[in-house]
Amino acid sequence: MSTQSDIPQHIGIIMDGNRRWARQHKLVALQGHEYVSNQVIEPLAERCIARGVKYLTLWAFSTENWNREKSEVEGLLNIFRTGLQKNGEKLHKQGVRLGTIGNLEQFPADIQTGMQHWIDQTANNTRLTLVFALNYGGRDEILRAVKTITAEHAPAELQNLTQAQFSQKLDSGDLPDPDLIIRPGGEKRLSGFMPWQTVYSELYFTDILMPDFGPEQLDEALTEFGRRRRNFGR
Repeated sequence: MSTQSDIPQHIGIIMDGNRRWARQHKLVALQGHEYVSNQVIEPLAERCIARGVKYLTLWAFSTENWNREKSEVEGLLNIFRTGLQKNGEKLHKQGVRLGTIGNLEQFPADIQTGMQHWIDQTANNTRLTLVFALNYGGRDEILRAVKTITAEHAPAELQNLTQAQFSQKLDSGDLPDPDLIIRPGGEKRLSGFMPWQTVYSELYFTDILMPDFGPEQLDEALTEFGRRRRNFGR
């Protein structure tokens, strides 16, 4: 018989449905993204703290998002800038440690610097680790890890490479694998979100769009998680 906690240690959320939410409310697409940044992220972090979740990873920008219209991409970058200023201090005061996964090198220098500032400022916080997946794609992450490992090891050494050693070279090397993946927005796929790390994650899909996914909806996902029995292949 398997045993588990009713509360996941690590939750990942694929933040989907912002543009559809904006259209439904007769707003421009960026206002959906802005609403999530200003109104959704902090309450979700607060509820995670209250429920005992220790890690929350939010997929905010994928490697494919660069292919959107230039105006939307520029708008998203500006939301990241203002979001860092607005949310960074609030989250810091709540004891939240900030982190990132993904390849930040493609972002403008001021965003990289701003993100690193809050990573450094919040490094000693322990109530929740909130990770933003920025310019993140699962295949890209794995490919970068392979390049790092092959550059660091002789071919003969690679024969003895373990899964644990490979995991350490991923962007999420210092994080536990997600116990629960939530995807709002109605789609039922992972779209390349943490493919290595999610092999035993529980999946929760909902038609609710991300701007409407608040603490109460998170509670519903946690209730469903508590009903699951995880055997991890045993």
